[in-house]
Amino acid sequence: MNSTPDKLLFTPGPLTTSATVKEAMLRDLGSRDFEFIALVRDIRRRLVALGEVSEDDYTAILMQGSGTFGLEAVLSSTVAPDGKLLAIVNGAYGRRLVQMARILRIPTLVLETEEDQTPDPAAVDALLAQDPAITHVSLAHCETTSGIINPVDAIGAVVQRHQRIYFVDAMSSFGGMPLNLAACGIDYLVSSANKCIEGVPGFAFILARKRALLATEGYARSLSFDLLGQYRGLEQNGQFRFTPPTHTMLAFHQALLELELEGNVMGRAARYQRNHAVLLAGMRQLGFRTYLPEDKQGYIITAFRYPAHPNFDFTEFYQRLNDRGLAIYPGKTGNADCFRIGHIGRLYPTDMERLLDAIAAVLTEMEIQLVD
Repeated sequence: MNSTPDKLLFTPGPLTTSATVKEAMLRDLGSRDFEFIALVRDIRRRLVALGEVSEDDYTAILMQGSGTFGLEAVLSSTVAPDGKLLAIVNGAYGRRLVQMARILRIPTLVLETEEDQTPDPAAVDALLAQDPAITHVSLAHCETTSGIINPVDAIGAVVQRHQRIYFVDAMSSFGGMPLNLAACGIDYLVSSANKCIEGVPGFAFILARKRALLATEGYARSLSFDLLGQYRGLEQNGQFRFTPPTHTMLAFHQALLELELEGNVMGRAARYQRNHAVLLAGMRQLGFRTYLPEDKQGYIITAFRYPAHPNFDFTEFYQRLNDRGLAIYPGKTGNADCFRIGHIGRLYPTDMERLLDAIAAVLTEMEIQLVD
């Protein structure tokens, strides 16, 4: 066994997990075992409940692979051969979805805004009114390029009014931010095991409106990513069509139990908000500036601008923190030099204080003074 202590991961995922989540993986369970089938059923039930909807109207579909695999499963198997996507983009992950659509040869219209601005529902309304060929609209809830929170509810109301299919990437937000799928008009939501639910990597999950999903017969462009096929397999015998990540799912079930003990989404959100508040106050005191304006900033992850100091080098800054057992995240914004710090995972305000103390020490070592 490796006795090296785990680093604290101040990232958008994979995340720091509890010891009990990790321990849940220390057993072998067959994919056809009745216990495993019951566990999968309970995971699916709990996920629908977290979306604040009924199993009469929505279902949870588990898909092997990363969150990106889940996004591609929805895109490749729910858009009709003559369908068209309106992709709302204000960051790298929205652009990745556009790249997927183009590889899949799905006609795509892109509504792109600056990375520090949220999309305008009126602009979405105008495009849907002008182009009846658009069948699907996609949006990231928390665009982790910057940490910005997009107005999924306001845009969902527009999409509903135009009777189009609404597809939300809630990779970094689901389980850590309250979200009622029906109230937001969401037909498909995608997230991943290793985000706010605090499991380990290995599978994505899709919450799908049953009415929309059942209408996609024959649309799939891939065998492995066939969402309707995966749903039918899970419904018929509780089994995956292909080998499931059994150990990852044992960990995820434990993570769901721990989420419930914390007070479900509202309880976890409260901890993440405290983490964010402590970190933000401390970083400002050290002289760092955030990339986003305050009214656009979420509490999942925060992008900080590189300080305008000749001694600042992000690679060195990152490495010195990493040597202390603290992992932050590089930037991804296209119009500013930034790095990012996540507030999610099994982290607490005391961990944020530890990170702030380390950042202060690293700045001293690098002979960087940001405040008088």
